[in-house]
Amino acid sequence: MCAAAEAPSMMSGITEQFDERFWARHSNPKSGWTRIPLGALIVYAIYRRSWRLLGAALVWTVVNPFLFPPPETEDAWMTRAVLAEQWWIEEETNRTVGLGHPNVYNTVGALGFVYALYAAWRQSPGGATLGVAVSVGLKLWWLQVLVERYDHQAGR
Repeated sequence: MCAAAEAPSMMSGITEQFDERFWARHSNPKSGWTRIPLGALIVYAIYRRSWRLLGAALVWTVVNPFLFPPPETEDAWMTRAVLAEQWWIEEETNRTVGLGHPNVYNTVGALGFVYALYAAWRQSPGGATLGVAVSVGLKLWWLQVLVERYDHQAGR
């Protein structure tokens, strides 16, 4: 076999290993719960014009899923939430945003976050707070629906 034919296979193997490691470590509840306040932190950094804080929050966003070991069990709600998200995307071949149920929660939540960023830039604390609350609330609602479906398909 020629080297050109082996390259795509090798790349897909590396991608699969990366995905496995990402989801396994990200499913640690400490990873999931420490990501929840990131949206608020990013909005606050923009509101305060603290580019150092914004940079730190963005770095944490990237490295967080790799910092924690895989969980020992799937008992924690946040562990199941992350595994449900993985299942929803990979096995059920769904997207995370859209107008259908339950993705509409995530879509409107994302729009709430965009509004929060805009409000922070305009230095409107009420708007920024409202946008973050809508964003986080709808993200958790979306995850709850996925957890219920994930648990149902797993026979829990």
